[in-house]
Amino acid sequence: MHDAARIAAAIALLDEIFSTRRPADTVASAFFRTRRFIGSKDRGAVAERVYGVLRARARLTWHLRRRTFEPTARALVLAHAALVLGERADALERRFSQGPHGPGPLKEGERRLLAALDGRRLDDDTMPEAVRLEVPDWAEGPLRAALGERFAEECAALREAAPVDLRANVLKAGREEAIAALAAEGLAAEPTPYSPWGMRLAARANLAATTTFKDGLVEVQDEGSQLAALMVGARPGQRVVDFCAGAGGKTLALAATMENRGAIVACDVLAGRLTRAKLRFRRAGAHNITTRAFSSARDPYVKRHARSFDRVLVDAPCSGTGTWRRNPDARWNALAPDLRELTALQSEILESAARLVKPGGRLVYVTCSLLKEENEARIAAFLAAAPDFRAVPASEAWAASAGGAFPGDDPYLRLSPARHGTDGFFVAVMEREAAAS
Repeated sequence: MHDAARIAAAIALLDEIFSTRRPADTVASAFFRTRRFIGSKDRGAVAERVYGVLRARARLTWHLRRRTFEPTARALVLAHAALVLGERADALERRFSQGPHGPGPLKEGERRLLAALDGRRLDDDTMPEAVRLEVPDWAEGPLRAALGERFAEECAALREAAPVDLRANVLKAGREEAIAALAAEGLAAEPTPYSPWGMRLAARANLAATTTFKDGLVEVQDEGSQLAALMVGARPGQRVVDFCAGAGGKTLALAATMENRGAIVACDVLAGRLTRAKLRFRRAGAHNITTRAFSSARDPYVKRHARSFDRVLVDAPCSGTGTWRRNPDARWNALAPDLRELTALQSEILESAARLVKPGGRLVYVTCSLLKEENEARIAAFLAAAPDFRAVPASEAWAASAGGAFPGDDPYLRLSPARHGTDGFFVAVMEREAAAS
């Protein structure tokens, strides 16, 4: 594809992303799947331009509206080219007019726009702070309350692209062996600072095409997610529930800590996700996992198996504010349900999952959110209603699982991009009092 065709494809993909509530990566996968003529190098170039627009959407929109332009996909791509990529108006004029598969010649208003943007920076001193930090209206107040004086630093970190983190699948290979296997295929990786399994690629790569990945030696998983799974403290021979298993990333990490011994039940209300997760389980060689599709958070399975599990992990559905580095489009999708409905669902899930915990067992609540409403407030409400549970200091759970210096403050583990280089995560460990002897 020539440059004009790549730009046209980027505009078309952005149009599709803006017209749906589905995640951008899901839309992009479907977009490229129906356009097999776009080669891997061209896909990379198109995706890079699209995600560049998504990461700067608030700032680009601010510039466009100051010049009475609506932030359409085409206008955003033009503004991104001028303000971020530094492309000159005459060069863009040629590209947009190039060939039958290009985006079409510039209109007179677009020429005036490019002239007005020429030589300007993306970040403008007169921008509101929330615009400069790409923070949507609905999240600004809660994030300021949660982050305090670190608001600007953490939100700036959330604007950046996340690194590619991997987890060595210790059911098949240790971390050093996995790093060596990747190196043999031309991919450089180094250990992450906190997770004993973690590796970070030096550059993005088509990992799925490598033998190391196909043979199940590594899994793609943010270091923060790895640490959340470690905090569960699952041991060989135990019975464990992953209550909201989703795609199964943390389920696989639990299988590794259990050395394939004992039993894990991976549950979710989306049966299709569990079906796809089974392929990951098989590739990883994890044999102690069964799946269970729930009808709701209060599925009859919970009542039938009450107080019978050593560990219950609740990776709760949340706003995802901690994952904006990976999902820059998510910040602009207004919450559905809204935050109040979401926190009510989190409390319902937590209360139901707690019934599965045996005396002396542990309940671990995890979100990839930075908001207090979804984190500390949910745990405070739960503990107030469940006097037979106590909060286990996060440093205590860390020492028994991850080891090394604890990267936070008790009573909970809070991870963030600026402080730890991970996605934003919250982890609370709670224990049910043991039965009287």
